[in-house]
Amino acid sequence: MDKTVSLPEQPDRATTVTLVETSSNPSGVVLVNTYQTNRVGDPMDLVALAQQVQKGDEFIRANACNRLTVIADQIRYLQEQARKVLEDAKRDADLHHAACNVVKKPGNMYYMYMRESGQRYFSILSPKEWGPSCPHKFLGAYKLQHDMSWTPVEEVEKRDAEISIMDKLLNSQAALPASTGPNFEGLSK
Repeated sequence: MDKTVSLPEQPDRATTVTLVETSSNPSGVVLVNTYQTNRVGDPMDLVALAQQVQKGDEFIRANACNRLTVIADQIRYLQEQARKVLEDAKRDADLHHAACNVVKKPGNMYYMYMRESGQRYFSILSPKEWGPSCPHKFLGAYKLQHDMSWTPVEEVEKRDAEISIMDKLLNSQAALPASTGPNFEGLSK
């Protein structure tokens, strides 16, 4: 049974309260006085019920908004990660297609130069090794990783530290105790 109630502090907004259905014969038992068992009671009880329903609605809405905000933040983060993956893939493809007269081996640093003609090429000689007789414009240094991706020289130390932590994790998996959650103890030391 639905009752519509206007709350004293919000007379222009009505809240619907749903009461338990009444029956003069619950579970097959005939009631002596259905008026006493099915009456609504004090009108303030309906107001209190309406306030509770309205407060529940407000909390549900606030919780849903908070959770949707977290999801929206995660979506933005994942979009940024996807953009970075695509940029890195394009850079790696461009670097793999640069001119080079040596077989590139993972784990080594390679130095990119540009000729006057605009051709970009890799060399195993750094600008420091060339000294003042460096024949072409230096564009950057990159380390070829074992997954065939390229790491700019500015990020090599950070990337090597990350790979070292992952190697420790993979090597210590057999020694980890059975657990339902991840255990990274001792990996950052």
